[in-house]
Amino acid sequence: MTEPNEPITEPMTGRLTEPITATITTADGRPFAVREAGPEDEPGVLALFEASTAYFEAATGLPSGPADLQSLYYSLPPGADWQDKRILVVTEDTGGPVAGIIDAVLRFPTPDACAVGLFLLHPGLWGTRVGPAVAGALLARATASGISRVTATVPAGWDRGHRFLASLSFRFTDPPAPAGPTTANRSTGPREPAVERAELVIR
Repeated sequence: MTEPNEPITEPMTGRLTEPITATITTADGRPFAVREAGPEDEPGVLALFEASTAYFEAATGLPSGPADLQSLYYSLPPGADWQDKRILVVTEDTGGPVAGIIDAVLRFPTPDACAVGLFLLHPGLWGTRVGPAVAGALLARATASGISRVTATVPAGWDRGHRFLASLSFRFTDPPAPAGPTTANRSTGPREPAVERAELVIR
């Protein structure tokens, strides 16, 4: 069961003005909450990153470091608007520790689209029903706000991420692309692998 808040939009532009929040109950009865991240969440996000070594080694070739937190808050794809960047945290129940992080840019690369840069849950939740439940709640909210296309990337060879996107009906659009000199507005690390690009057309 999901209970995404009703979005509030500006007339004509369709821009979301209400913070993104959702309450979620998984099929096995576990309650989770999604809300926009605040400064008080940084220690929890750092702990999540430190626990997610397998993901970061797949994505960057290295374990997580302090620069990854900075990149989360300050990276933005060229041409995107800062006011459209959203960083969301997932917590177990409404007051629990950070159990996941989502980085997304609304209205990018087109006004009816949303680009997801990171969707990461604590490794203890990998392979459970939590990921699909959280993604389903946010996709429902995206649909209600007028978004019709969601894009995402996954590191080449990160089979867990590939399977997760495929389970949500994302379609992989191109062969893996070699990492360029920059990713969003940051320098690409020397060990970063190619990425696979995926797209979900909602309607």
